[in-house]
Amino acid sequence: MYIYNSHTKQKEKFVPIKDNDVKVYVCGPTVYDDAHLGHARSSISFDLLRRVLKANGYNVTFVKNFTDIDDKIINKINTTGKTLQEITQHYIDSYLHDMGALGVQRADIEPKATESLDAMFELINILKTKGYTYELNGDIYFDTSKDENYCSLSHKCQDDAESRVSIEGKKHPADFALWKGCKGDGDVCFDSPFGKGRPGWHIECSAMIKKHIAYEGEFEIDIHGGGADLFFPHHENEEAQSSCAYGGHLAKYWMHNGFVNINGEKMSKSLGNSFFIKDALKVYDGEILRFYLMGTHYRAGLNFNEEDLLASKKRLDKLYRLKKRIYGLNKTNKDKDFEDRLLQAMNDDLNISKALAVIDEFIASANDELDKNPKDKSLKQKINSNINFIHNLLGIGGKDAYEYFQMGIDDDTKEKIEALIAKRDKAKKEKNFEIADQIRDGLKELGIAISDTPNGTIWEKI
Repeated sequence: MYIYNSHTKQKEKFVPIKDNDVKVYVCGPTVYDDAHLGHARSSISFDLLRRVLKANGYNVTFVKNFTDIDDKIINKINTTGKTLQEITQHYIDSYLHDMGALGVQRADIEPKATESLDAMFELINILKTKGYTYELNGDIYFDTSKDENYCSLSHKCQDDAESRVSIEGKKHPADFALWKGCKGDGDVCFDSPFGKGRPGWHIECSAMIKKHIAYEGEFEIDIHGGGADLFFPHHENEEAQSSCAYGGHLAKYWMHNGFVNINGEKMSKSLGNSFFIKDALKVYDGEILRFYLMGTHYRAGLNFNEEDLLASKKRLDKLYRLKKRIYGLNKTNKDKDFEDRLLQAMNDDLNISKALAVIDEFIASANDELDKNPKDKSLKQKINSNINFIHNLLGIGGKDAYEYFQMGIDDDTKEKIEALIAKRDKAKKEKNFEIADQIRDGLKELGIAISDTPNGTIWEKI
């Protein structure tokens, strides 16, 4: 298996730090609002990574955190009058619901910043003892000039004034807060050895990694992931504080997913074009969104538009049409050649284009074989096995084949459709084909296509 290491800027063969175990940490959301497409893109990208690692036989420990204390959360508290717990738990639940709808598997460990304060205190104390910090107006800063390797991770060592918070008295523009002293009314503060206050953003992930999954040695974890926007300064600062405190490096491999654009414009709340997943799910099933979002290589930028999404759905439809042809089959007949080819594609830095080409070839070949041998049980069992493997590896193809084509139809409308079909079946039995044809035409006008099969009449949304 090969993955692109953002640090070295090249694809590298993946070799775990320890035996067959793999430790993965992915930066999770700051929970002050609903999840948007950027969250979905990152979650799906690293869900694919996790599935591929498992398919290769690795024992994976996957950690994704929740930042539940932050300026934006405090602003929400002050504007809504709700408590920190009320706001953050609401958006954690909302995030988990939306990601579940997208087929993203829950992390093995989901630490919260507010539940990891002791680990942060320990890390800050080590940095203080080693002389990497200074105090300013009740805050504790990391002195980047004391770290001779600062910016060696991202190689972005410019002092970018636009990307830095301007604080009078900071020794260097790149210095960042490890602990922020309490600023009075309206602030949210916690007791600490350094006085009341709250943690800086960067300290959280380093502390959580150390607390939950870190190895002792050259690298603390195998893979650290997140959005491309986190590489600098967030991940750079994580690496700096962890390496200065404990020696070695935070992660052996760094992986970053690309941005999401909407109609060619970088997604940003300031631009007013942030697309919430909960709104997308009102129109499109989560699996359709997943298939579309993962269809572009995880490192590339994704230009979200509905025309491409609908085209992506038609590609997914083909998999489910094949699944309909073997409907009701439970037995499988392992197709090692197909599994090897699909996994080999994903082992090339999650090469989804190559993987989908393998699947397209499989679908076309399977349909040809079924046309020639419609009663071949061994063939059908092999097709069933391959679809199950696709589901386990990519998180698609797991729905009931008939229900998939009925998505977007509410329960009341489904009852009406079923009643019309029953009326048509009765008319056919009575050889009243004129009424049967009228019902078929009426359903078509409603956007419903029906097919008569040995298992009865089935229908789908056109």
